[in-house]
Amino acid sequence: MDEPVHPAEQQISDQRLLKGARARASIARHAADVASVEGLTGLSLGRLATDLGVSKSGVATLFGTKENLQLAAVESAREVFIDHVVRSALSVPGGIDRLRALLDNWFVYIGEPVLPGGCFRVAGLSEFDSRPGPVRDALAADRADWFALLEKEIGRAQEQGYAPGHDPHALAFQFDALVSAANTAARLGDDSAIPTARTLIDLLIGSSTR
Repeated sequence: MDEPVHPAEQQISDQRLLKGARARASIARHAADVASVEGLTGLSLGRLATDLGVSKSGVATLFGTKENLQLAAVESAREVFIDHVVRSALSVPGGIDRLRALLDNWFVYIGEPVLPGGCFRVAGLSEFDSRPGPVRDALAADRADWFALLEKEIGRAQEQGYAPGHDPHALAFQFDALVSAANTAARLGDDSAIPTARTLIDLLIGSSTR
């Protein structure tokens, strides 16, 4: 029979786990920042340890491999996107209002930008679209989830009389293409990119036919 764990020992163990989780989240967030500018392939355990002033062995203990670090960066960037683009929009009534909130938040997300390199998804997918493996799978799953949300709200908006005659997936694809192009152009210093993309998306949505 296993010996019972003393409450004090359990508390120490829990504190260590919490500290480790916080450290992992902090490193993953910095990895997302770095990868948004330099790419996921540019990440390394040693680089992040130097940036954050921690030991390489400590980073290696938390992540183990470069691929695990890349996956953690993808997940951290996804959480940032959800926090800044999705979460507040979900409090808005479904349909055209929520769709516009998602799109407005998306433009703010790339315009500020929240991550130094702009939209993480744009950078990551272009880097890994032809590289099979867990990182590509994680990026593709994130994209699929985002498209599913857009398509759902496009469908609801169409029920309210907006964007008639458009296939929801095709319209989501056009939104994504416009915002991705605006993100790239904005990084190159084109101040007209985001306003232009906004105007084109407004034209695609149109006014209610009801």
